[in-house]
Amino acid sequence: MSALHLPALPSRRHFLTLSGGLTAAAALSACGAPAGTSSASASHAATTKSLAKIGLDYPFAQLPLYSTLVKLSTAAAKKRGISLVTTSDQTSPDTQASNLAAWVSQKIPAIVSFPMVFEAIEKTAKSALDAGLIWVTYGGSLENQSADIQFSFTEGGRLLGTAAAKWANETLGGKGKIAFLTDSTIQLGRDRTKGMIDAFTELAPGVDVVAQEQAIDPDTGLSKANTILAKHRDLNIVLGVTDAAAYGAYKALQQAGRSTTDAKTYVGGQDGASMCLAAIKQGSFYRASAALSPQAIADAIVAVPLAVAAGKAKPSVDVPITLVTKADGAKIDALLAQNA
Repeated sequence: MSALHLPALPSRRHFLTLSGGLTAAAALSACGAPAGTSSASASHAATTKSLAKIGLDYPFAQLPLYSTLVKLSTAAAKKRGISLVTTSDQTSPDTQASNLAAWVSQKIPAIVSFPMVFEAIEKTAKSALDAGLIWVTYGGSLENQSADIQFSFTEGGRLLGTAAAKWANETLGGKGKIAFLTDSTIQLGRDRTKGMIDAFTELAPGVDVVAQEQAIDPDTGLSKANTILAKHRDLNIVLGVTDAAAYGAYKALQQAGRSTTDAKTYVGGQDGASMCLAAIKQGSFYRASAALSPQAIADAIVAVPLAVAAGKAKPSVDVPITLVTKADGAKIDALLAQNA
């Protein structure tokens, strides 16, 4: 089979694009609000009658999915008579903090924020609640918040680890070598990491774990995989906490001479990034992604603040996640279409 023609490595921290997944409707199945939800948010939710504007603070505007997420969120808001405004954080925690403080001063009625440094945003979130605003945390939880939008973090890791272990047992006879590309910096990364490592090592205990390296972006994934391959040329499996990191490892294996259709190699990641979905569909050794839907996330960006404003008891959402493989061609096509 001819070599795959895949796109160049995406920009750093592509893991935050969160492309891929399930249907938008499924995403709106609510989970309970976290125990740390501030009492200020509860009193605010009880008195809010309408919502005219939502602020989306997503600090990685240079990423390919950013425009898709804004487009889909804007459309979802417009259907409900709501305007959507965005920040320009320039991938800077200080700029993000300044922009959010400005929104609080302007009394933007609902703020959906993906904190770059969660601990640093607590004070701003509290200020928002004290001002009677709605604060929704994206990608994790804060002590001070009205609600949050999460992404089945542990479940995504578990799905990926389980699928890879099944493949290892069936294809490698339960033997071989695996490397994990992990993240310990935020809740999303820690939960995904634990899910994939626990599931894989429990179900395929005969496979040797030769490395656990911090990597969330493609450049670091490429670099860490090259270092691992220098010691373990016979590496069979790489699982990533993000598709972006796993894609870097995928390219490292190719550059080391591994055929893109090698029968004894397995790479998988989490998010449902477009370039990884394309590689899965084409039948490469990039075999699986625990994927999320951009449309589902966009709908949640609007639905969760509305649920808070309506005084719903459980406004938070845990966006569902699903594992996609080559057998899921129709799902992959649908996910790729959302990113068009």
